[in-house]
Amino acid sequence: QLFRNCYTASCSAAVVPRHDVARCWLDVWHGSGLITNQTKYGPIDIRRPLMQCRYSSILTKMFSFTKNKILLPIQLKKLSEHTYKCESRSLTDAYLQPFWNWLVLKTPIWLAPNLITLIGLIVNIVTTLVIIRYSPDANSEIPRWASFLCGFGLFVYQSLDAIDGKQARRTGSSSPLGELFDHGCDSVSTVFITLSACVSVKLGEYPSWMFLQSFFAVGLFYFAHWQTYVSGTLRFGKFDVTETQLSIIFLHLMSAVFGTGIWDYELPFFNVKLKFVLLLMTLVISLVLAKSNLSVILTGGIGKNGSSVAGTSVLSPAIPLLLVVLPGYIISCKSTENIYETHPVLYIMAFGLVTAKITNKLVIAHMTKSPIEYIDSTLIGPAMLFLNQYFDSILPEYYVLCVCMAWTVIDLAVYSMFVCKEICDHLRVYLFYITTTTSTAKSGASFKITGTNSKNGSNNSSSLNQQFKYPSTFTSFIYPSKTKTK
Repeated sequence: QLFRNCYTASCSAAVVPRHDVARCWLDVWHGSGLITNQTKYGPIDIRRPLMQCRYSSILTKMFSFTKNKILLPIQLKKLSEHTYKCESRSLTDAYLQPFWNWLVLKTPIWLAPNLITLIGLIVNIVTTLVIIRYSPDANSEIPRWASFLCGFGLFVYQSLDAIDGKQARRTGSSSPLGELFDHGCDSVSTVFITLSACVSVKLGEYPSWMFLQSFFAVGLFYFAHWQTYVSGTLRFGKFDVTETQLSIIFLHLMSAVFGTGIWDYELPFFNVKLKFVLLLMTLVISLVLAKSNLSVILTGGIGKNGSSVAGTSVLSPAIPLLLVVLPGYIISCKSTENIYETHPVLYIMAFGLVTAKITNKLVIAHMTKSPIEYIDSTLIGPAMLFLNQYFDSILPEYYVLCVCMAWTVIDLAVYSMFVCKEICDHLRVYLFYITTTTSTAKSGASFKITGTNSKNGSNNSSSLNQQFKYPSTFTSFIYPSKTKTK
């Protein structure tokens, strides 16, 4: 009760036992508000410590996966009611559909859609890390076989990402979890696809252009889901994800055939390197896509008075993005050790994965129709670099960057695992296992899906209105146990 009085009365003075001060702080951290009775040591005034109570809710949200549930019951309820809406005007999807339809028919019926997505992501990451191993500064020669392998890995990822939803509809296992899992993998792959393109053309020779190109790429992915959060519909333009992936595959094949030196070739009469032509084309396309997304955002949302799907301001998602981009730019400019110029790939990978985390939270906010959170635990990574610079780099910046990278990866992995676990528990589905749908599963969660996009990127039907039922028994997060259920 003392804790509640303190919390609701703007942290007024409170008296608690000396012996229970540590216990009080532990309870403040977890948000339980439990304070034990008096002890023989007598009471003391801890006015100043308890003035920090107002910040406990922020800390609890930042580290919510340590004890509390990440998603609220109302969010899980809205998630199960989520309707996937998508519009596509892609120029190449129609030509690739026959191949994707053939490929999904060759896929084993027991292979779970989410497992297909994960396999594609792993292939994409591993093949990208191979070329990064040979060119960690994005300015070194790469073996031609490595460039070919990276292009092949991206092709595998694109194909598997296209058939995961087809496999879901084929097996009757579509769910909101599939959409979230697919977009989560896409947010991570965007970082590695962008880095692979920069390394393949040796863009590290011009660090500023590489920084601009990389943050444009991850920013565009965030913008796409930002406008979805506002309009309720995911939109693909004529030149979008599929076309970009095909262009980068072609780029890797060019490097494999002619070597990475081909991009240093100067065009006659213009005296401009070929890599700058690619860079200019990419920036123009990026600006067009950004303008298209911004026009949707600024037009107003489908919520009350033109608000977002959650009834919040259409500009609210800009705050988390700025909390990543601005520190990333400031740290790179103020570094006394030129940390970005020395380790551009590691730097962009760290900040790119931070952006992937906040993008995932934006996707969840859209699917659950809830306000987006501005502060997140993943921002601790950039904060390490910022504070280290503020105190005149008391630690080598490279070591701090490595710690930042490790923290970002662990934080993203733990968050993703707990979110998937909670959704699996709520929907009573497995993450990487297909359950048999029975007619007796009347109490299972339902999910209605609509849309116009012929390419599946979210484990949802794109041209049909279907109602799927999920089994009412759930015994494991990833795979079922050997115990049979009636």
